[in-house]
Amino acid sequence: MQSVKEMPVTLSHLFETVHHIKKIEKGTFLFQEGSQADEMYIVQSGILQVSKIIPDGRELTIRMCSKGDFVGELNLFSLSSRYLLSARVVESGEVAVILKDVLEEKLSQNLSLSFEFIQWMSLQFRKTQTKFRDLVLHGKKGALYSTLIRISNSFGMKTDQGILVELPFTNQELANFCGTSREVVNRLLSDLRKAEIISIDKGSITIHDIDYLKREIDCEDCPVEICKVD
Repeated sequence: MQSVKEMPVTLSHLFETVHHIKKIEKGTFLFQEGSQADEMYIVQSGILQVSKIIPDGRELTIRMCSKGDFVGELNLFSLSSRYLLSARVVESGEVAVILKDVLEEKLSQNLSLSFEFIQWMSLQFRKTQTKFRDLVLHGKKGALYSTLIRISNSFGMKTDQGILVELPFTNQELANFCGTSREVVNRLLSDLRKAEIISIDKGSITIHDIDYLKREIDCEDCPVEICKVD
């Protein structure tokens, strides 16, 4: 078995279940909704975008996954053997592959692994719950503002001008996080730029006044580990 890089999260016992390492290339899918779900993955490097295709053709991005994240977990102990979501590679890298049946057996036998996994799943549930809260309670504008705050926590770097989001996002990708159209996001971003709340240079967003975004959505100052897109 190939070595696995240190995970920056609590699922350290998953190391014991890794089968092999797989390279992933930008623009490809690690897995797609409806395909056979025999494997789970720990991201070693690169970035994955986990999404759901809405029946009307829109795409809703559920989370971005980077080093240390566990992907494909929704199919554990499920009667369905198909993936419920799709994972597209945004940045090339590697994933550690875990066989679904092996992990299920380990979880049923290893108390430490099971406890870590329950803690991790609880954190993921809280992240998803707060995201959909923002989508439902604050409408399209609130969904975008919430997304900007979350990506700043996940990929932001403090500068003299504000918080620079180092990973470039297209307007369509931002729209996917919000479950809305690119045209709506274009208009909302334009309003924020005119008000000098944000600026955009070659796809990279700098948030100059993040407190404004937080006030507009009645931000509850959730812990950073919850208010993220990864």
